[in-house]
Amino acid sequence: MSTSDAAVGVTSVPYNALDWLIESWSNELREIGEELGIEMLEYTFMHHAFLVGALIAVMAPLIGTFLVHRQLALIGDALAHTAFAGVAVGLFVNATFGTGISPYITAVVVAMVAALAIELISEVTDAYNDVSMAIVLSTGFALGAVLISLNTGGLAVGINQYLFGNLATVSRENAIILVVLFVAVSLIVTLTYKQLLYVTFDETAARVAGLSVPWYNRLMAMLTAMVVVGAMQIMGVILVAAMLVVPVASAAQVARSFKEALLASVVLAQLAVLVGITLSYQYEATAGGTIVLVAVAIYIGTILLGKVQSRQETAEARPIPDEREQIAD
Repeated sequence: MSTSDAAVGVTSVPYNALDWLIESWSNELREIGEELGIEMLEYTFMHHAFLVGALIAVMAPLIGTFLVHRQLALIGDALAHTAFAGVAVGLFVNATFGTGISPYITAVVVAMVAALAIELISEVTDAYNDVSMAIVLSTGFALGAVLISLNTGGLAVGINQYLFGNLATVSRENAIILVVLFVAVSLIVTLTYKQLLYVTFDETAARVAGLSVPWYNRLMAMLTAMVVVGAMQIMGVILVAAMLVVPVASAAQVARSFKEALLASVVLAQLAVLVGITLSYQYEATAGGTIVLVAVAIYIGTILLGKVQSRQETAEARPIPDEREQIAD
């Protein structure tokens, strides 16, 4: 066996393992669909959609919880627009040079560069984060618009699925990309959880403790970029930022600690994705839109639940009449 053949064999092992994992997932869902008579579970693209949705519902709140507590909720929207530019770059290169580059790969690269740009602009110019985010957002969307206008081969039609998301376009290759992003994001957050928590709640103390705050800020921005591109498959560029914010905002209404908020946001995101994808299939609606509407409905429900809990706690904290009389005496 030649060296090149050996290299190909080694690099194909992870891909084959992921391929087997996704195939096993599809078989399980297909069996469940046959046993319960659920029509939508008969289709492979729905298997991929539920897998991608479930992974997004973990990744997005995982990063979004840190972002919301750092008042950086809008960074997801900024990176979504630069991911749009990344998709346009991939489609433009493929249409112009006849290549077969996945637009999601170019979207990851462009979004991560944009994430670094947001942090660097803030550091170099001392501008507020919302200023750097606005600049990067405008630049990304402008670049995408220019590339679309330069191409006359139907690029504008092809990019619609990335703007609004499409269940039918979640291929096995895209699912594999999402699994890789999920593993990377989850592993990095697990290894740096304490440092990210420190930087999130007290940057000054983190600096005193010797942590490189700018480095962790850049890391968080790049992780956000990875989540945005992954979620873009179902949510679309326009609505992808909602998964970073809405489940976290819902969890904040009922959770009493950071860990509780993190776990609750994942559970609520899973519920929104499951119900949203199901409604999208049943009514032939846009998946991203139905998921966001369900997530917002859950948010409204948690607000009401939070108010009820608050009133109960207030009532329990009040002294009973006998105690008041004793205090008066």
